[in-house]
Amino acid sequence: MTDIRKHAVEPTSILHLRNAADELLYAEDADGNPDKSRPMQAVMYGPGSKPFKKAQAASSNRLMERLKKKGKDSQSAEDKAQEDAVFLAACTKSLDNVSFDALTGEALFMAVYTAPEIGFIPEQINKHIGDWSNFTKASPTI
Repeated sequence: MTDIRKHAVEPTSILHLRNAADELLYAEDADGNPDKSRPMQAVMYGPGSKPFKKAQAASSNRLMERLKKKGKDSQSAEDKAQEDAVFLAACTKSLDNVSFDALTGEALFMAVYTAPEIGFIPEQINKHIGDWSNFTKASPTI
């Protein structure tokens, strides 16, 4: 018998961020050129991790609270974007080589995830964390 846990996923995965033209993003060097040794990347907690499950539960609880208060689940576009950003921020371990107004930690995550002009970032992160295969362990080389 094989222990099913052999197929467990990793708690985190690294996503190399892309721009709206689907090109990989890199931090800039002193001359303003892409520094290929410094990829802009998101280290994300995945669906098999405790932080992800906690973020899902918190999101569900916020939905239930809205339903209790208003009797329906209607949100403005701004409220929906904020709600999505809160979920993504809770699922983010780090944003590496990414800057936004000298912010760090959760403030950085929220700024990146709520800025409409870079809405392609949270979109690609949502897609990434929604796919269990992105969190599988690397296959051993033969």
